[in-house]
Amino acid sequence: MRNKFEMKILVLNAGSSSLKFKLFDYPGRKVLLEGIAEKIGEEESYIRINEMREQTRFNNHFEALKYLIESDDFSYSPEEITAVGHRVVHGGNTFVRPVVITQEVKKKIRELFVLAPLHNPSNLTGIETAEKLFPHAIQAAVFDTAFHASIPEYEHRYAIPTHFYEKGIRQYGFHGISHAYVSKKAREKLQSEENKIITLHLGNGASATAIQNGKSIATSMGFGPLPGLMMGTRPGDLDPTIILYLQETLGFSSDEIARILNKESGLKAITGYNDMRTIEKLYEDGNRKALLALEMYTRRIKKYIGAYMAILNGVDALVFTGGVGENSVLVRAWSLLDMEFAGIHLDLERNKNPHSFNGEIHHQQSKVKIYVIPTDEELEIAEQTYNLINS
Repeated sequence: MRNKFEMKILVLNAGSSSLKFKLFDYPGRKVLLEGIAEKIGEEESYIRINEMREQTRFNNHFEALKYLIESDDFSYSPEEITAVGHRVVHGGNTFVRPVVITQEVKKKIRELFVLAPLHNPSNLTGIETAEKLFPHAIQAAVFDTAFHASIPEYEHRYAIPTHFYEKGIRQYGFHGISHAYVSKKAREKLQSEENKIITLHLGNGASATAIQNGKSIATSMGFGPLPGLMMGTRPGDLDPTIILYLQETLGFSSDEIARILNKESGLKAITGYNDMRTIEKLYEDGNRKALLALEMYTRRIKKYIGAYMAILNGVDALVFTGGVGENSVLVRAWSLLDMEFAGIHLDLERNKNPHSFNGEIHHQQSKVKIYVIPTDEELEIAEQTYNLINS
């Protein structure tokens, strides 16, 4: 019989055509293997397991996961896997903490498809696939929205008629698993239980969160993932009158508007590209559109920092994470330009090479700590799954 404290936890993050995986040995948190299957359902699929990358074809997620557990790198029987932790994007009002997956839980996740049509169906596919291939394992769901369940009603409620609120129309927030992980790491650096932190998850999707004593009290994304910061293909905050104008005056359908706002806006709308590395290269070459996009992008980050400092009554630490937040020297510098009045002093030399300074890029004169902390959503999911099983 297994020692209940020793277990192998497989973490799955299923997208519509991808499956990211990471296997942990607990309680030591040792990573046994990791990788991703991509372009599932297309003519040519790819899978990377640790350093090995191979081209093949997967018709569905079941075939991709079956390939993984039959590979030489996966030297464990399905019975050795104690639990499978799944990332589920939207938990609605129902799921405010991790849960063991049951038929009722799957039913609720399915009901939430309408709130996260691009994510929850894929997440459920990952769950049902794992149930078939790991029938003896505990299946657990960790929700992206759960970390933001602590946001008070006066913050998460919209000023629209009450009957809409009763139907679940409110702010939920996203990237919660990432914000939870990096804020926990920042609190360890601060060595204080009472603190005020602003986390900036900057990737193709981007969001800011105000965190007080480990709890989310405000976040930039809302009912869906469109509002807040400017993103790769999403606009961020937008006057809702624009949507009415597009529909009623210019004749766009709701499907067309959804496509524009989800896939054709943000950085892509300004430059034609949604990859920050490409945009920075264009800027270095003197491209005016790239300059404008960077100004817009970093200006909005600065506005949210200012707003959240007001809500928190100050801030102890700023945290940059995500693909852009961790790697863009320019975005970090421009986002914090002329913030010395608020006690925020960036060390420009440290900012160029955060890893040489343990991710600490603030100047010695800075009253506010500034950290670059790589996110690890898979580890956070494994941690929450482990704690759930042992609770």
